Amino acid sequence: MTSCWIITEGIAGTENQCIGVAQALGITAKIKRVSLNEPWKTLSPYLGFEQKWSFTPPLSAPWPDLIIAAGRKSIAASRYIKKQNHGKTFTVQIQDPRISPKHFDLVAVPAHDPLRGFNVIITQATPNKITLPQIEQAKEKFAHLGALKKPCIAVLIGGSSKAYTMTPQNTENLIRQLSGLDASLMITCSRRTGTDNETTLRNALTTSDNFFWDGVGENPYFAMLGWADYILVTADSASMISESCTTGKPVYMIDLDGGSKRIDLLHNNLMNGGALKKFNGRLEPYSYEPLNDAQIIANEIKKHFKGFTP
Repeated sequence: MTSCWIITEGIAGTENQCIGVAQALGITAKIKRVSLNEPWKTLSPYLGFEQKWSFTPPLSAPWPDLIIAAGRKSIAASRYIKKQNHGKTFTVQIQDPRISPKHFDLVAVPAHDPLRGFNVIITQATPNKITLPQIEQAKEKFAHLGALKKPCIAVLIGGSSKAYTMTPQNTENLIRQLSGLDASLMITCSRRTGTDNETTLRNALTTSDNFFWDGVGENPYFAMLGWADYILVTADSASMISESCTTGKPVYMIDLDGGSKRIDLLHNNLMNGGALKKFNGRLEPYSYEPLNDAQIIANEIKKHFKGFTP
């Protein structure tokens, strides 16, 4: 059986992308969260020449057959392990590493990233952990959500980021649009939403017909995707948009202030492919081919890694 390490900086979004690929391969991976010591902490991935003292915690043999990694700090670890294992470890980097892809066996990037190369896999969006069996299992855990009024709408709210700002006006506009729908709402916010915005949303939208997660206990996120007839998601989150479009359900994007050329390309690609629409206060059913980016990457790994055994 192929041994696999997932190496990340511990950021949930990037780690979940790697876990999704491992799940699609049908293997169980060990998760390694690494930090870099100076000067690699500042100069990675450009410095190179990694040593055993470059990492906290230290990395040691036995080395894995396969590495699935994401994040800037993981690049140094991938290079170090491949060198220590005399090239025998097959290295897969998720997201643009900002250095030549020749340093890895495979690199996977979404179509809105410009990196291209002979060993670069192009996906529609970002890989994720969403699978139909997981969604069905989550629905069983949160069966009470199935009793909500139909249609039922999952409202996934991110917030302010480097590219976007969730303003009070954005929040008021969203409340006005949601209040005009004859439907029930399942709402979840993130830390990026901000206390003021979340309080405003809670005060306006907490009713007996709606479910507003309080952040306590097990996260109902997968169950919300499962029970939803429609999914609304804020524009800032590439991960939540990708996960939503993996369900095959109608996905509508909530605009926020700001934007960037890169994430605009993601939105436009998904809209042109029929998976995503802009939310203007109205919803209508539509169909599209669900995203399956984790499986696309897994298939390429199986194709190129001749020693792979599930």
